[in-house]
Amino acid sequence: MTRTVLFPRTGRGTALCGVLLLITAEGLAVGLAPDPLRLFLSGTFIGASAAGLLLALLLATSRRRAGTAAALAGAGPLGGDAQWFSARSLDGFPMEQVRPLLLSPGAPGLNRLYTAWVFATHGHDPQWIARHLDLPTRTARLLVTAARRHAPAGPSAPPGRSAPSDPSDPSDPSERRPQ
Repeated sequence: MTRTVLFPRTGRGTALCGVLLLITAEGLAVGLAPDPLRLFLSGTFIGASAAGLLLALLLATSRRRAGTAAALAGAGPLGGDAQWFSARSLDGFPMEQVRPLLLSPGAPGLNRLYTAWVFATHGHDPQWIARHLDLPTRTARLLVTAARRHAPAGPSAPPGRSAPSDPSDPSDPSERRPQ
């Protein structure tokens, strides 16, 4: 089931609300000011608004240039972590197990399942995937289990995360017990 938000809170929406509130406050200040002060306040507010607009344009232009430079350098959307999305990212995807889920009413999209698969192959747990991608926990668990079965011989976990240990592996030093 997909959750929808009627009024999502985005940075642009917050900025727009702030600008509208500021314009309202400026209008009230000019309207309530005595006659000799109105001309001064109007000029000050116009100058401040022009400076703010110029600063916003400068910031947007610099961000766009930084994004273009990063794309030209080959950093990609994840800051140079291109191994997450390679040509072999979807190898081992359990399409046969997922197909009944895709055909059910209110099913998640295939792209969201592909994204969950990539996260699962990089060591994320089912609860994290279910919470961040709005998937049923059962589906996320199925993908994580399939990803662990498909994992290469060496542990492949993202930096900062420990690879899941296999309790049935006698060579795992964390599972050895003194005798």
